[in-house]
Amino acid sequence: MTTVVLVRHGRTDANARGVLAGRAGGVGLDEVGRAQAAETARRLADLPLARVVSSPLLRCRQTARLIIAQQRGEPPAPIERGLTEADYGDWQGRTVGELAREPLWGVVQSRPSEAVFPGGEAMSAMQARALAAVRRHDAAVAAEAGPDAVWAAVTHADIIKAILADAQGLPFDRFQQIAVAPASVSVIRCRDGRTELLQAGTDASDLTWLSREAEH
Repeated sequence: MTTVVLVRHGRTDANARGVLAGRAGGVGLDEVGRAQAAETARRLADLPLARVVSSPLLRCRQTARLIIAQQRGEPPAPIERGLTEADYGDWQGRTVGELAREPLWGVVQSRPSEAVFPGGEAMSAMQARALAAVRRHDAAVAAEAGPDAVWAAVTHADIIKAILADAQGLPFDRFQQIAVAPASVSVIRCRDGRTELLQAGTDASDLTWLSREAEH
């Protein structure tokens, strides 16, 4: 019954400009994003993390490094491709304003279970791979550090929203109703192959209750 802290990466210049960066290389944190990620690292500093898993994309690796630097030890930091950004295909690099005029936009917003990005992946496939990655790492952490361990996954907004929808028992078509701000923290617990929501999308609340819970 380990606990998973889901962290969205800090803001990037692409976020600020409303550009769908997707899996493009070299998209790192901007000045605001670095400050956001540093604050999140500070919030997690007193929480001993058994591992800090990261999407392979630069903005997540930068956020993960800041989190690890605030830990008392140096937890394992594997890269997990299952937590990488959605493959937006032909949509990658375009602005949200432009994409909102596409017929597919309405499907992505209201019926994501039916959406397949042109030249990219199905949104339902994105959710399936993300959940599989979380469950795989969770089982490994439980085996290595025990069922009360806490670990972190640094990833992207759509990935976190997809995981949180599952944790809340929501149909995937409602996942767009979940808000996940840059560098925000959500907390889930894995139990018997299922995920349970403990806290969603916060960027300011105290997290020391997690370490107190792990002690009991």
